[in-house]
Amino acid sequence: MSDNNQWSLYSWKNKEIVQNVVYKDEKKYNRVMEKLEVVPPLVHQNEIEKLKEQLAEVAENKRFLLQGGDCAELFEYCNKDNIENQLKILLKQSLILIWGGRTSVVRIGRMAGQYAKPRSSPVEIIDGKEYPSYRGDIINGYELDDREPDPDRLLQSYFHSGATLNYIRSLINTGFADLHKAEHWNLSHIRNQTLREEHEAIIDQLRTSLEFMNIVGINKYTNPSLETIDFFVSHEGLLLDYESQLTKKVVDPTDPKKTEKWYNLGTHFLWIGDRTRQLNGAHVEYFRGIQNPIGIKVGPSMKPQELIDLLDIVDPNFETGRVTLITRYGVDKIDKYLPDHIKAVQSTKHKIIWCCDPMHGNTEKSSLGLKTRNFDNILGELKRAFEIHKTMNSHLNGVHFEMTGEKGVTECIGGSMQLTEKDLKKNYQTNCDPRLNYEQSLDIILLIAQMLRESSKKK
Repeated sequence: MSDNNQWSLYSWKNKEIVQNVVYKDEKKYNRVMEKLEVVPPLVHQNEIEKLKEQLAEVAENKRFLLQGGDCAELFEYCNKDNIENQLKILLKQSLILIWGGRTSVVRIGRMAGQYAKPRSSPVEIIDGKEYPSYRGDIINGYELDDREPDPDRLLQSYFHSGATLNYIRSLINTGFADLHKAEHWNLSHIRNQTLREEHEAIIDQLRTSLEFMNIVGINKYTNPSLETIDFFVSHEGLLLDYESQLTKKVVDPTDPKKTEKWYNLGTHFLWIGDRTRQLNGAHVEYFRGIQNPIGIKVGPSMKPQELIDLLDIVDPNFETGRVTLITRYGVDKIDKYLPDHIKAVQSTKHKIIWCCDPMHGNTEKSSLGLKTRNFDNILGELKRAFEIHKTMNSHLNGVHFEMTGEKGVTECIGGSMQLTEKDLKKNYQTNCDPRLNYEQSLDIILLIAQMLRESSKKK
């Protein structure tokens, strides 16, 4: 374990770099790095500190974390409709949690930078020929003739992230998040009558509350906060050369002494993936030195002592809410691994956030050869996460989803639309992992709201 005083912006280069990218055109790569070093920040450190304040409340069980978005963004997703759809589903989900779950919500999108994907192998065999694996739009293209890593894509990622963030801010600042627009709910996709009635009950109560607020004079004119919200963005910090160029030493706005500290100003929140969390690796080295709140994916391969050692490295000052542990086991493995991980953290002074990612551990291959996820397994892992935390005097503080705001996408089976494997080919869009569609995303959040409400009644 290294001394934090020895950290520098590029100290990670002295460590083993997992998921590294090799560019053939070194001159082009260097030109891109020089450009990225001087472009303006995408976010401000004040926004990052505001998120840290809210995440500290999540860690204290005063708020609930909702994090979601695409598995891997494509450059073509940077358009008006896609951004609006993604923001709309996250806002609707948060509103359901606020009302149905009786809790304040911190909203973080997997947006404006989630362009890279770790891969188990740098190459793949297609029709007997070897090609570089598709690793996300920030590295290479999906088409076979576009698989060579291109450093220009790093710049394209920066500008696409900036355009996405700009439109998100424009929407939020011009009434897109107006709570009184929540009357536009459509639950016709729910085929199960009992389930539809349960969901309609929550929506009806929500409508009634909003109408009552308007009658007594609590509206967007008397209380402008009803028309806007806090919204943050995040991505996996996979390409350290890109992340480092967007990391700047700036004044910490919370420090009376105006000390300058290192912030990644390319996003609000970054996480370390399950494949890149080696204790002596480059990613952990980079992450331990930045002021941003960070996430760590935790799966079956994480040993309890390894988890303790990792937290000691990235959170040496025991900062409440600095670290979000994003657990991803699978419905058939959560009972085996989550209890030991909870015990490990409870044996330390770290005040972390427990967040359940019920997507990654439940990926399977359908009989059609397409990757999919079963809604029942996703829900099953979530339920067990709530139950295990409660049994162990702990709290599940948040959820993390791969989802799309588009309606009718057919990548995950099950849910109230009762999608089957035969439906997958109707509208299967992803180039990476299967996502919950708009309807399934509403399904899952309505059920989580019920779990939160039931949990609060039992206290």
